[in-house]
Amino acid sequence: MIESYKNTVFNNYATFTGRARRQEYWYFILMNVIIVFAFFVPMFAFSDMNAIVGPWTIVGLSGYAIAMILPTLALISRRLHDIGKSGWYYFVRFIPVIGPIWFLIMMCTAGDVGSNQYGNDPKQIKDEIDEIGITRY
Repeated sequence: MIESYKNTVFNNYATFTGRARRQEYWYFILMNVIIVFAFFVPMFAFSDMNAIVGPWTIVGLSGYAIAMILPTLALISRRLHDIGKSGWYYFVRFIPVIGPIWFLIMMCTAGDVGSNQYGNDPKQIKDEIDEIGITRY
């Protein structure tokens, strides 16, 4: 999970080309939720010192949110590529009522098997590496 998050944030920070698996997308979302939750813990734990801790929490959370805009958009674009859609389908989520539901369904949909117009199947590439016996240390 952490490797997937680090790969998205550091290696593919602004990579809008290629494909991303569901696993990469959802691990990234999960890590973001955990990190945002970690920003709020000190604020609630030290509620007596909220005048001191609160502003620093807000500054840290704002900085993190700004830093994550580009990798989040890039990952969403790559995830949409995995199901054979253009990255511009991101804007579907802004359609009232039905948009967020449609977007969630797209993010949960399994990727195309084999190559598509956006690149090779990332799941197939991982399986081939595992089959050869290459391990990471």
